[in-house]
Amino acid sequence: MPDTAPRRRFLLASAATLPLLLATAGCRSSDLFTGPDPLAGRPRPAPDAVTLAAVIAAEENLIGLYRAALARDSAATARTRDLLALLAQHEQHLTRLRARLIQPPRTPTAAASPRPPAKASAAAPGRVTIAGLRAAERASAVGLVRRLATVEPALAQLFASIAASDATHVTALGG
Repeated sequence: MPDTAPRRRFLLASAATLPLLLATAGCRSSDLFTGPDPLAGRPRPAPDAVTLAAVIAAEENLIGLYRAALARDSAATARTRDLLALLAQHEQHLTRLRARLIQPPRTPTAAASPRPPAKASAAAPGRVTIAGLRAAERASAVGLVRRLATVEPALAQLFASIAASDATHVTALGG
């Protein structure tokens, strides 16, 4: 078996000196290679990743509304059980959405990526009504359906499934 240590040292030295050579030559790595410049910093997130992050934020907002509504209902009523079941479904949606979002690890010096602002609910967090939940579910379903044509098919299928679930929640909430 040949000795691979010299080859490894050569490769490590080459990788370490490439940025220095490019800097002294006055050129960017993108001048030599096609594609994104690996030395230019983090690339922008793909459009699907931005869309997915926005949908995750909206789902988190819905979960927050349900939790606020449940905090108001301290009794173990049928309505509370129904809200808990719907909340559990939204938590499953959130788990599936988060599983699709792959983000590079953050470095302490990297700026935080801008997160799409969550839409403010119609009611204050402590005063969420069933009508407010119905409106939020309806808006979520409509928003997801509007995004279907702009994302890859697998993501569109997930969005359509969640939109259908949200539409059934409107009915379950009495709307």
